[in-house]
Amino acid sequence: MPKINRPRRGSLAYSPRKRAKSPVPRYHSWPECDGAPMLLGFAGYKVGMTHLIMVDDHKHSPTEGKDIMVPVTVVECPPMKVAAIRAYTKDTYGKRALTEVWAEKVDDALRRRLTLPKSYDAAAAWARLEEAIAQGLVVELQAVVYTQPEQITGVPKKVPDLMEICIGGGSIEEKLAFARSILGSEFNFSDCMQIGAFADVTAITTGKGTQGPVKRWGIQVRKRKHSRGGKKRHIGNLGPWTPHHVRWQVPQMGQMGYQQRTDFNKRILKIGEDGAEITPEGGFINYGVVRNPYVLIKGSIPGPSKRLVRIRPAVRKGDHIERQPAIEFVSTVSQQGC
Repeated sequence: MPKINRPRRGSLAYSPRKRAKSPVPRYHSWPECDGAPMLLGFAGYKVGMTHLIMVDDHKHSPTEGKDIMVPVTVVECPPMKVAAIRAYTKDTYGKRALTEVWAEKVDDALRRRLTLPKSYDAAAAWARLEEAIAQGLVVELQAVVYTQPEQITGVPKKVPDLMEICIGGGSIEEKLAFARSILGSEFNFSDCMQIGAFADVTAITTGKGTQGPVKRWGIQVRKRKHSRGGKKRHIGNLGPWTPHHVRWQVPQMGQMGYQQRTDFNKRILKIGEDGAEITPEGGFINYGVVRNPYVLIKGSIPGPSKRLVRIRPAVRKGDHIERQPAIEFVSTVSQQGC
């Protein structure tokens, strides 16, 4: 008999496929940044998708210089606030938190997320941080920031989402001065990224619960003669006799979705201040009306509507050239057939 050979069903790259620990994604690496210190990221809430008409500015494209229709994802991005500055040191086990400085005044809504001390000596905390920098112990500064979902009508929550964003650019002393200036203040998306730039978008994907191997791994449905008792969506066997255990590579049922995923090199096509410019008649499905600053990102991004989305400058931009897009029209036609 001929030897039957085919690629395996499904990718093993993301195993084990278990649920994410938190709806707030985490970044373990940040892009290199030259120039003045700045925050290397932002967070917003996914609204939905629409389309726009723009001039194709890709070189050697068949439609270069012509009007094309581009699908875009809308992310509502109200201002974020800096709650603390955290310093990291490095030892044989990697980076670890060394010390931190919290703002003297934060929003009362943040107390819904974590317990804040009633009294805090900020001067002593700054002295500890400056001493650690003078000793050469600090290798990285990160800002502990939080969102303001109470400003959004499409997201039914008031508890802020807390996360860390790296401070990039300049020397460690310049980063410290920049951290002093932003502690306790607001910052916008335009302070971190510009129109036409490329960014990495990270979110927790849509959860689909427990699914079988056909949907989860893409195995074939068994044929009529090969399925006993009507079990057509089961795998044929669990593996060989040796080794005497079921290997983790065998496609089986289990959790599907609700996992952290990153889309690399997504182009930012528009940054706006008035959400009424792009809100369709009747609002976005499963979201409503955009009332805050927003971002239009080319293509689709992970996660359902209302899900927290984190955006950072692209870490592997490669040969992508940043150009100012020429947008002529953004669709506001009702998505509900009204």
